[in-house]
Amino acid sequence: MTLPSLSVLATSVLIASQFSSQVLANPLPQNVTLASSQELVRANDAEVATLNPIKAEGLPEMHVVRDLFEGLVIQDADGNVIPGTAERWDNDNNQVFTFYLRKNAKWSNGDPVKADDFVYSLRRAVDPNTASPNAWYLKLTEMLNAEDIIEGKKSPDTLGVEALDDHTLKFTLSKPVPYFLAMTGHTVMMPIHKASVEANPDGWARPGNLVSNGAFVLDGWVVNEKITLKRNLNYWDSKDTRLDKVTYIPFESQMASYNRYRSGEVDITSDVPAQMAGKLEKDLPYAYQVSPLLCTYYYAFNTQHEALKDARVRQALSYSIMRDVVTNGITNSGHLPAYTFAHKDVAGFHASQPDYANMTQQQRDQKAQQLLADAGYNQDNPLNLNLLYNTSESHKSIAVGIASMWNKTLGVNVALENQEWKSYLDSRKAGEFDVLRASWCGDYNEASTFLSLFTSDNDRNFAFYANPEYDAVLDKAQTETDETKRSALYDQAESILAMDMPIAPIYYFMQARLVRPSVGGVPKSNAEGRIYSKDLYIKKL
Repeated sequence: MTLPSLSVLATSVLIASQFSSQVLANPLPQNVTLASSQELVRANDAEVATLNPIKAEGLPEMHVVRDLFEGLVIQDADGNVIPGTAERWDNDNNQVFTFYLRKNAKWSNGDPVKADDFVYSLRRAVDPNTASPNAWYLKLTEMLNAEDIIEGKKSPDTLGVEALDDHTLKFTLSKPVPYFLAMTGHTVMMPIHKASVEANPDGWARPGNLVSNGAFVLDGWVVNEKITLKRNLNYWDSKDTRLDKVTYIPFESQMASYNRYRSGEVDITSDVPAQMAGKLEKDLPYAYQVSPLLCTYYYAFNTQHEALKDARVRQALSYSIMRDVVTNGITNSGHLPAYTFAHKDVAGFHASQPDYANMTQQQRDQKAQQLLADAGYNQDNPLNLNLLYNTSESHKSIAVGIASMWNKTLGVNVALENQEWKSYLDSRKAGEFDVLRASWCGDYNEASTFLSLFTSDNDRNFAFYANPEYDAVLDKAQTETDETKRSALYDQAESILAMDMPIAPIYYFMQARLVRPSVGGVPKSNAEGRIYSKDLYIKKL
């Protein structure tokens, strides 16, 4: 999942041959009284690009989409997979999964949610005519025929998902995927309402048209100003949903978000200004929250551009980034320096550190200077680069800092370019950059959610990197059911990345935000940072 600002995604993997449970209630802590007004204002990282779950690709979209729609599974406050629209499921050898939907699950217009709704949505998502930016993810699920359908070789109706009856949904995979259950929590695997989509193909995900199955319904959307949601009385668990209204305000400036928080207009920020983190932790201890996130902040090098085709140039740029300065001097939010891509806390995998991780910064700089000279760049022939980032004070501060490091250490001239979120997405996709600021958060808690990003056929491979050896290692890893052997293959993949350096990992995330003391239910140990508004409430203080 792509992050627009220093904010996430990963899922705790709960795999069982059979699971049957009620969703845990969200009881109020003792001595808590609800306020008479249950209205919440959440800061979002940017203006959303879409509210269509099939096409949502960034965190701004996913925050809102998770309030409007609900998939087969959701997460509890600790990030564990729990029942969502499905009340239970069967797992046959990690290759056939059968989900049993709640019979009281309804769409916001009162229609029952049926297994066919999931089939319709998934077939639409893999259809090349839909051009879903999440098609790559559906390939990773290994649903039968998904890859051939996405590539236009087979019809969408051959996808390995079928409705056995109104409330029973069966997935057939081409090979065992031990973490498939967790993967069904992604927004692209949520259902959409066929009748409303077909009645208004171009405008169904807009106010007045959107029919959703989550805890909230879309009430209003003023572009670049706010999105308002109201409680969905037809939601199966509406009785345990306490908020009546949720407002999302987009901010590309963390300082503006902070100022609106201090003025009482925002209840939860999505981030904090990087340069103020230490001060806020000291001055607002009752509001300042920090939690780990399975996200990695990195710079992608456009390997299609002439200068960056040379791995020595990419290595030099990566080596000369002073990661400890970025994490302890520029951001100050507790982020941890990263030298490998998969997050250090991803379940079941700990990457071996590459050689440069164990060097002093002086040694890295000396190596970087030699590499760049060997590639033919020097004072008489300096390297000139464009560095693209989306609008954010934090991204700007990091970009300015790293550009300075590159110039001072290597004599590289860097032109900084910032774009608002939607334009950034377009430029990223078109490859209109030399170096790209990016973040990735796991869509489930397994190393493949990170490492599969740089296979040559992944639409999220914005380094445009292609190495058949890397592809082969990842392909083998994803068919390996022995965890020890799979982990060794992931380690091999990390070694290849460290040698080819299509990206420069910079840090592993810690998420900082401000939460008004009157807001209850905000999770502090969900590693994906998923905050479902249905679990929140306003306390009477």
